[in-house]
Amino acid sequence: MKEFLPINREDMKARGWDYVDFAYVIGDAYCDHSSFGHAIISRVLESRGFRVGIISQPDWRSPESVKLFGRPRLGFLVSSGNMDSMVNHYTVNKRRRREDAFSPGGKAGRRPDYALNVYCNLIRQAYGKVPILIGGIEASLRRLAHYDYWSDKLRRSVLLDSGADLLLYGMGERSIVNAAEALNSGLDISDLCFLPGTVYKTRDISNVPDLIELPKFEDLLREPLEYARSFSLQYQNTDPFTARPLAECYGQHRYIVQNPPEMPLSTLEMDDIYELPYTGRSHPSYDEFGGVPAMKEIRFSLSSNRGCFGSCSFCALSFHEGRIVQARSHESLLREAEAMTREPDFKGYIHDVGGPTADFRFPSCEKQLKYGCCRNRQCLFPKPCTSLRCDHEDYLELLRKLRKLPGVKKVFIRSGVRFDYVMADKKHGREFMEELAKYHVSGQLRAAPEHVSDGVLKLMGKPEFAVYESFCAEFERATEKAGKEQFVLPYLISSHPGSTLKDAVLLAEAVRDMGYMPEQVQDFYPTPSTLSTCMYYTGVDPLSMQPVYVARDPEEKKMQRALIQYRKPENAALVRKALRKAGREDLIGRGKNCLVMPEGGIKAGREGRRS
Repeated sequence: MKEFLPINREDMKARGWDYVDFAYVIGDAYCDHSSFGHAIISRVLESRGFRVGIISQPDWRSPESVKLFGRPRLGFLVSSGNMDSMVNHYTVNKRRRREDAFSPGGKAGRRPDYALNVYCNLIRQAYGKVPILIGGIEASLRRLAHYDYWSDKLRRSVLLDSGADLLLYGMGERSIVNAAEALNSGLDISDLCFLPGTVYKTRDISNVPDLIELPKFEDLLREPLEYARSFSLQYQNTDPFTARPLAECYGQHRYIVQNPPEMPLSTLEMDDIYELPYTGRSHPSYDEFGGVPAMKEIRFSLSSNRGCFGSCSFCALSFHEGRIVQARSHESLLREAEAMTREPDFKGYIHDVGGPTADFRFPSCEKQLKYGCCRNRQCLFPKPCTSLRCDHEDYLELLRKLRKLPGVKKVFIRSGVRFDYVMADKKHGREFMEELAKYHVSGQLRAAPEHVSDGVLKLMGKPEFAVYESFCAEFERATEKAGKEQFVLPYLISSHPGSTLKDAVLLAEAVRDMGYMPEQVQDFYPTPSTLSTCMYYTGVDPLSMQPVYVARDPEEKKMQRALIQYRKPENAALVRKALRKAGREDLIGRGKNCLVMPEGGIKAGREGRRS
């Protein structure tokens, strides 16, 4: 029988343990599912013989809350959770969120702002000089100096602000095992300066080979363009085959050093990690609160890959998981799916088969696993690379096998397909589209064109809008062939760097021509360590150092958003103001192409076009 790891001293004693090797402090509820980083890391350590105890969402006002297991033999592990704690807490308008999907019952407020810093300082209060290793998305994307949207300033490496000893970035399975074994061998935490995928503090960088010195933190504070230059160097050193160590200086001879990333996992390693003895559930202590909301969607989902060569500018995956796709075998995924069908509450529906991008199943080209990713070239943008291996045959075969499993009624794809990748597949793209429409969509297919202006799309790292239109036409054909009525719903982003009011008007006109109003629009959210966030802060594209327009005025941001949802009556005044400011009064009136009626009038909406 699969068991949860200990969450208190009683659980520890029940296992016959007098101590834990690692106490793992996490900002999320304890969910023993492979979609949660803390579950993977703790189970990987367990598989290597280490004892791990989980301290979930401790009371950050009391040092006693991190003393559940006593002083751990090797040290503390700390993660703020599956999301950056500030993204988890605040909307793009910096309003406090009312719910937290990663907490019991969805209750917000069970973790602090800047959780890594708070948890680490809590541990220091409780135990003083004890090894602290931090990881997860918040640590990974704040590992060097970074722009923090919520305080509207550059912040130091989280390794300094937290007071932790070692930072593990990326997915972390190899680096945590290497660190654990090094500590277990008797090495001091301060000696662990040689591990790939880690960041450490030092006062001497003379012995670091092939080092790149980034601009000093004081220079970054003085001149934002220095941050753009620094970010460009970081961006070009995310590949495990070609990356060099990076050093960032703070004050007099105090450095943060980032070692190159860990190498990508093999399919066998991926299978081993995802087939560890997870219970697949949230801890039963949360049952009285109704469980953990995030589990409802992911419990019967399959993680088939990680990494993404899509490289959208507003996404941090290049910094976290990397561009080289790693995938599990069909056999491993089928074993997990078969186990799902035996669960008493399985209703026959697999909610997702994917990852960052569902239809990526292997590296983008053969040379990536020998030479790494190209430093100054993208795989899909602005056009698919001539070396791109674009083939949906393997993914199609996987989906067919899953559909045939006894007890499986439907297999959904909800993590999203890359529409330009589908259109670039001349051999199996149409076949994939037909099976997608027939078997894997329930009424609506979500795709992510993000914008329509070619200038904005270029800064986003997204293809021309015409590619999305071709995809919609192909999906409409496939839907008709399947005898269904289904729609493509686009994800759209307002106020992304580069988007002017005129660009926002172009997007509104495209929405008009699509024939429906999107219910959800995402204002650009400057999260740590993305290209787009660097543009937002510095006003330049860090890869070209060319100026970029940035909408920072709150009213303009509201206008850009209102334009996309111009049919909402409450947006009419803002839409009129935006159109006049953009010099597009021709779109105010009663004509069929107008977006809004003049003052005092109400423009009737039209029925949506099916696609």
